[in-house]
Amino acid sequence: MVLVIAILVIVIVLIIALAIVHTRRLRQEVEIYTPVGSMVNVNGSQMHVFSAGDAEQTALVFLSGHGTSSPTMDFKPLWNKLQGEYRVSVVERPGYGWSTHSGKPRDIETMLEETREALRLAGETPPYVLLPHSMAGLEALYWASKHPQEVRAIIGLDPCTPDSIDLLPPFRTVQLNFMYLISRLGLPRYIPDADIDTYLPLMQYEGFLEHDRASYRSLLYRSSFTRDMLNELRYLTQNAATVAEQAIPHDTPMLFFLSKEQEHVASGWERVMTSYLLQIENSELVPLETSHYLHHDKADQIVERIRLFIDNTRSVHTDPEKPRP
Repeated sequence: MVLVIAILVIVIVLIIALAIVHTRRLRQEVEIYTPVGSMVNVNGSQMHVFSAGDAEQTALVFLSGHGTSSPTMDFKPLWNKLQGEYRVSVVERPGYGWSTHSGKPRDIETMLEETREALRLAGETPPYVLLPHSMAGLEALYWASKHPQEVRAIIGLDPCTPDSIDLLPPFRTVQLNFMYLISRLGLPRYIPDADIDTYLPLMQYEGFLEHDRASYRSLLYRSSFTRDMLNELRYLTQNAATVAEQAIPHDTPMLFFLSKEQEHVASGWERVMTSYLLQIENSELVPLETSHYLHHDKADQIVERIRLFIDNTRSVHTDPEKPRP
């Protein structure tokens, strides 16, 4: 019994020591790996908005899926190839990337208004072409329904629709809270580099500089399994219902890239995506043999289809006398 207690005390002391080191390292990294975009004060939080490209070009706005620790880095394989032709922006929700945490509700209305205000304060103006990944699909669809004049088109990257939420595996609260605790203690910092590279294949992206990789890693330690991310999951079913209650934005052009591997995680994924797009007057579905983070593996293919899609819809919006398709 004494031995067990002694071992337990040693483990607790070790964890506390590792947590202290983690906290100190975070303070140092905040000074070294500074935000690459604008920090704006929205709803009591500092939100990070990265933008690049000519402001006179078509504006593309990237919205990250749930749990993405560094949205700006995550989308770099796409925006890095698109910034020469379009205005690109990445909005990082509270608790993501360089954005600070929020104690505010994570209902879809609150999150959308935060996104719109963050873009406004960062100097961006609609209309936008929205590029949501995964759960951000709900926000994009809600945006197009509530403010159709602000949304030129939606290019979904395995995006969620209201009916797709029921297909996702149930979230285990105990497991998520455990991961939250592990992240706050900083234990992922001690995972070997080789394992990190396996877990994050984007680390091998050729467009990353060494500083990008180090910054990406520091944001993984800082912004993984945050409280805001967990709160988003608690609102997920409610948010899907709220979007479902809105009118479907039939006349908003939509291009959905679909991960074939997601079908193994959420059976019926392709059926639900196809069913939704059948209600949209101008829509395309592009299945890709890759993972849910399809913009990591298929960036070149996605970028080419984005260019064609925007070119095909551009004239509709530049000619005020021509109705939308």
